[in-house]
Amino acid sequence: MKDMAARWMGTMVMIFIPLLFSCGSNRPVPTKQAEAYFALGTQYLQQGENDQAISNYNKALDVSPGYAEAYLNRGIAYRRKGQLDQAISDYSAVLLIDSKEARAYCNRGNAYIEKGQHDKAISDYNKALEIDSKDPQVFFNRGVAYYSKQEFDKSWADIKKAQDLGYRIPPDFLSDLRKASGRQN
Repeated sequence: MKDMAARWMGTMVMIFIPLLFSCGSNRPVPTKQAEAYFALGTQYLQQGENDQAISNYNKALDVSPGYAEAYLNRGIAYRRKGQLDQAISDYSAVLLIDSKEARAYCNRGNAYIEKGQHDKAISDYNKALEIDSKDPQVFFNRGVAYYSKQEFDKSWADIKKAQDLGYRIPPDFLSDLRKASGRQN
């Protein structure tokens, strides 16, 4: 009976120890082949060769369909090409894999801005800031969205927060905001 109990305990330890250490992330782990395609896609993305980048991200996703970073970067390439609906779809795919990925909310917000969907953009920026409340780029982006909606007080508040966090606001934008709002902040 003691042998059986010892074996049972040994089996339980063998099952639960790996589970204990595997709880850190719910993201699927990409294969080496997917990582190689991803790396190549990223090189092309950095060089501005968006079609080649997309092709390699597609290959990475064929091999590892849950590869969030590949969706994120493919979304960037689609956005650069002006294919905003595809970019939004990819950023949404990232969020299905990891709902706490602030970059996906921020990037999807940027695509919504480009489509003129300012309320959706602001909603995404709000979600990004819930995850990372110290990201000056998101404050700036949300400030731009508020500016586009002519909500100048909210725009100024976000621009000030972005500046306080060390973000350098483009002088042309500050000039435009001053003129549109009639303020000199």
